[in-house]
Amino acid sequence: MGAVEPDLYRDTWVRYLGYANEVGESFRAIVPVSVVWATYGMATVYVTADAIDKGKKAAVAHAHNPGKTTQVGVAVVDTFVWQSLASVAIPGFTINRICAASLYLLGSLTRWPLPIRKWTTTALGLSAIPFIVKPIDRTVDFLMDSSVRKLYDTEGEPPSSS
Repeated sequence: MGAVEPDLYRDTWVRYLGYANEVGESFRAIVPVSVVWATYGMATVYVTADAIDKGKKAAVAHAHNPGKTTQVGVAVVDTFVWQSLASVAIPGFTINRICAASLYLLGSLTRWPLPIRKWTTTALGLSAIPFIVKPIDRTVDFLMDSSVRKLYDTEGEPPSSS
């Protein structure tokens, strides 16, 4: 029995590309919106590449299975939906709201100059990222296990954690 090959999308630096949009949202107050959207593009490329990778792995694992096409489709869809929710949509929204609220509150409660408030907001957004990842991952697992995964009868670990 050989060693398990590391998953490029879970076990290497590539995993951090899934955080690109959260970083972009953290910097929204100080960079052009086009930069923020570019970070969503990077995260979406990561999500898509992971889904394709999981589909290829399912194709190899089910090479002689008559239901191979279904297994590949399930792997791709499950990974894409999970990653889209857990790596892009929900954390992007969460960091966006944390930053918007902090910028508003700093404007209301302090007399700090706008550049200081914006950089503080960015720091708060960046510092929140490590704290939101696991709860969002667990929530997306629960939501998918309770809904879409019932359609194709699979539950368990997320296809990738980012």
